[in-house]
Amino acid sequence: MIKNPIQEVTNKLQYRAIGIVKGIYKPHNIDQLNRGTLTDKEGKIIETVILGKAIPLIKKYINLEKIHFWIVYPRNKNVNNLHLQVAGIWDPYKLNQVDNNNSEKDPNELLEELNLNNNYFSIRGELVYVNTQKKEIVIKICSSPLSKRSKYSTFKIIIEGEISLQFLNNFVSLDVIREGSILRMVKYEVIEKIKSEKV
Repeated sequence: MIKNPIQEVTNKLQYRAIGIVKGIYKPHNIDQLNRGTLTDKEGKIIETVILGKAIPLIKKYINLEKIHFWIVYPRNKNVNNLHLQVAGIWDPYKLNQVDNNNSEKDPNELLEELNLNNNYFSIRGELVYVNTQKKEIVIKICSSPLSKRSKYSTFKIIIEGEISLQFLNNFVSLDVIREGSILRMVKYEVIEKIKSEKV
């Protein structure tokens, strides 16, 4: 069984912003793996950090000269300013238990069988802003809906796309594709209105 790099949602109000990007990671400094850039097959370079939990895996198994599928969390301050946080690597042969019938398949084919593609992102959160002129939307993500919502546990992602203003403050689930530094919405689903918390 091949492990899906982007797990199924377990709760209809599960917040997340996660994607998969194929490219070569190059650290700024070889002695410090955690900061660098990811270069995709089009040659687009994205500022990238590697989160602590992924570093031992990379040191042990990964040849940084080669192209890999990176499981990433997106962050941006505006629609053209994407940077990535690497949470892991999807390598169906090295890091997964693969059934033998799949061993000849190209990883791109395996991704398609999981209904995923390179540069696909799953973004789920509260629609907090719609700019109809610029065709931009802002989704607020809470890293844990149970935690006290401090500024550290929430962040916003800016996406190119259009959703009606009537859905502001609704929980939405978006399928998003990365094009260069832009996250572009492909489709969305409105899950439910978010109840405002009385302070």
